[in-house]
Parts: sequence; structure tokens; C-alpha cells
Amino acid sequence: MKILKFGIPKGSLQNSTIKLFEKSGWKISANNGRSYFPDINDDSMEITVCRAQEMSRYVENGTIDAGLTGKDWIEENESDVITVDELVYSKVSQKPARWVIAVPADSKIKEIGDLDGKKIATELVNFTEKYFRERNIDVQVEFSWGATEAKVVSGLADAIVEVTETGSTIKAHGLKIIHELMQSTTRLIANKEAYKDSWKKEKIAQIILLLKGALRAENMVGLKMNVPQEKLDDIIGLLPSLNAPTVANLYHQKWASVETVVDSKVVRDLIPQLIKEGAEGIIEYPLNKVI
Repeated sequence: MKILKFGIPKGSLQNSTIKLFEKSGWKISANNGRSYFPDINDDSMEITVCRAQEMSRYVENGTIDAGLTGKDWIEENESDVITVDELVYSKVSQKPARWVIAVPADSKIKEIGDLDGKKIATELVNFTEKYFRERNIDVQVEFSWGATEAKVVSGLADAIVEVTETGSTIKAHGLKIIHELMQSTTRLIANKEAYKDSWKKEKIAQIILLLKGALRAENMVGLKMNVPQEKLDDIIGLLPSLNAPTVANLYHQKWASVETVVDSKVVRDLIPQLIKEGAEGIIEYPLNKVI
């Protein structure tokens, strides 16, 4: 039997990745987070848990056939891999993570040109050095593993390059953002040789299809209701949906059953309108996948 060796990122995205896979139909048993090789209910897959920072290296050298990591770490490692697709599922906002330059709030440094001759602390060393080199700005970049904000607060560095989604943590440390270097989202990457295998390529496509279906379903719900025939056009006119709603006549009744999929954000306003127009027996239900 052929096996696809797949990597999921350890750390902040691990739990949300496992939940996403579960909604997609794959149950990963993480053994309380202690196992780097958890079980999965698919005999054709093997799961490896590793840091997102290292994922592209393992995919490039063939230790893993495919995996999930950020665009930032692919560029940092300059990895020669295939980026198959993009998946946005950050734990906070489902928006891209931003790599930014931050300095103390009272710093005289206002723009990146002011950093000439200064020291920058970051985990993203290679990318940062390249970014400033391309702009002919001479900076000293030092690696920082954890507590990066403290480096500039304590005077060990003049600025930091750090990842953020909302900027709130940076602001809470008394810093201000002066420049954005890059936006990064999660990418599904594949080893070049593995991707030439038609079975593995098809398996990866199956994973992408179902993961993206699960992501799409996160912000949507199903609605089902009974509607008087004479009110049917009015009710359907209120329903935003992916496609036309499904309508079925009730047996020996002058009523119809209407079912649709809508954005979860509109439901609280939509249901009172539907009741006002004559809908009854409204049922709202969560969705695992929308494909």
C-alpha cells in the first residue's frame, strides 16, 4: 500500500489543524500533544508533527512528502518545494499573519531608512537580512528565539522584526509598528519528487479539497424551515445562499420545506425576518464541509 507522509505544524496551529482535519474526515490522535507521530484513521497516511519553521526543510529533503507551513518559513529557509495551495485558518482572525518592524513607542526611528547602522532582533534572520540588503540599508540582524519584544525594551536591540495578527501584543509591550515586511498565510507544500507520483498528487488534492471545504463551512450554517406556498416567493427573496435554495413540497400540505446554506453572521437578523414573513419550524445546524 502506498503511504503519504504528511506534516502538521507543532505549536500555535497544531490544535486548529487537528480540528480542521477532523472536520474534513480525518481523526488525528495527538496523545495529549506528546507524540510527534500521532495516529490517523487513514491507513494510507502517516502524520509527523514538527515545527512550522522546519517543515519546508523536511519536505524538501523528502523526509515528509507534504505538509503545512507558513509562507514566511518557506522564504526564510529558501526551500525548493512545490507550493500546492494556500489555506487561511489562523487561530485568531483567519487573516494573514504580518511580519512587521517595531520600535519603542518613544523611539526617534520613524521609518525603515532610520534603521541604517542599527541592530534588529528577530527569528526571521535570512529574510530580514535579504529585505534590508535589497534596499541598501545596513543593519545588524541577530537571531532571537522567544521573548523578542523584550530585546528592544531592554535595549539589546534597536528594533525587532516580529509576527503579529492584530498588533495588540506589540502595543502592549510599549512598542509601535513602523513598517510591514510581509504577509504570510499557511501553505500546503509538497516534495517535488513525491508530487510526481500520480497517487500522492491525487491524495494531496483530496486533502486540499476537503480541508478547504471544512474552512469554508466554518463561517456558514444550514437553515431549514417550513413555508406556506403563498409566502414562498417572499421567503426565498430573503435568503442569501450559495445557490438557489432547495424547495420540496410537504406531503398533502399547502406548505413547502425550504433548505439553504447562509453566512452565520446574517442568521441573527435573518431568522426574525423569516418568522415575520410566515416561516415556521426553523432549524439552524452547523456544517462540516461546504464544497
